[in-house]
Amino acid sequence: MSEVIETPAHFPACYVAFPEGYEFRRAAFYLAAEEYVARTLPEGNYLFTWRLRPTVVMGRNQVAHQEIDLDFCRQHGIDIIRRKSGGGAIFADERNIMVSLITGAGPVESLFAEYSRCVSDCLCALGAPTSVSGRNDIVLEGRDGLAGGKVCGNAFYHLSDRNIVHGTMLFDTNPELMDGALHPDVSKLKSAGVKSVRSRVALLKDYLPFGVERLQEALRERLTHITVELSESDVRAIEEIEAGYYDPEYLLGSSARAEVVRGGRIRGCGLLEMHFSLRGTLVRDVVLRGDYFEVADAAAAFRETFTDIPFTPEGLQQAVAQHHPERSIRGLDEQGLLKLLEQAL
Repeated sequence: MSEVIETPAHFPACYVAFPEGYEFRRAAFYLAAEEYVARTLPEGNYLFTWRLRPTVVMGRNQVAHQEIDLDFCRQHGIDIIRRKSGGGAIFADERNIMVSLITGAGPVESLFAEYSRCVSDCLCALGAPTSVSGRNDIVLEGRDGLAGGKVCGNAFYHLSDRNIVHGTMLFDTNPELMDGALHPDVSKLKSAGVKSVRSRVALLKDYLPFGVERLQEALRERLTHITVELSESDVRAIEEIEAGYYDPEYLLGSSARAEVVRGGRIRGCGLLEMHFSLRGTLVRDVVLRGDYFEVADAAAAFRETFTDIPFTPEGLQQAVAQHHPERSIRGLDEQGLLKLLEQAL
């Protein structure tokens, strides 16, 4: 009896082409483009690929400071974006390829499995020995002294009567930026949230005889068969959706809540405890405790200083430098307050 070969239901797809000059936009632009395609284009299966400057993309249920060294990212020009699908945080740069697939409504599990299998088959045909593993991750099999590992992580979500699947394909990367961006100081910043599972990664460049641009072209050739070209008016509509991704409440907020206490005793000032209430990474309130003396309304000064700022070392330092809440407490100076902010009780 001959083997039954399963025919892909969603491939080849229709390729979505952006106007010339729209390469290397921020991740939020392409995530917004997924939504625009899902809401606007006729029923069908659509795919496009994109690449990014150094960026961290969080899953929808994650707490930013729990996953990312936010200060490291700012210092090294690494963008931070939250997507609307689940899963963990990923780092991407110019040597990664991002893949977006938009389909009609239907069972997500079979779609997710088909997408992963077709992408893996494509990589195998190009010379990279991959297979689907775990929750539809794509992994490289070790060979010729090269270690194997995860090479493509995927996620999905529903939007109205459409499904959206997207993946990150690791051709090559800057390991120093990846390691620095995705390793927060967990000894200082703790909260409840969905944590990423770190996996051993491999690089497609070690297996393929061409560069990342050619791989991007090959994916288009093998996974799509026709093209729809977006116009400048389409781009403007995408940019309107994109703006919502930068809202601080969406980017840094979360349903996860926590309380973090900083403080201690300072000679000439007394005991000062700052009880920070967090929602995600944003400070929602701060309550003071201690035996200090006020020279102004300290509770108001500290709330004005810290409410709605990111709870990171750099965020706290900048807030103090701008508002100087220490001036409301007798015997407290800026350096003393910054020292207290580093100390967990």
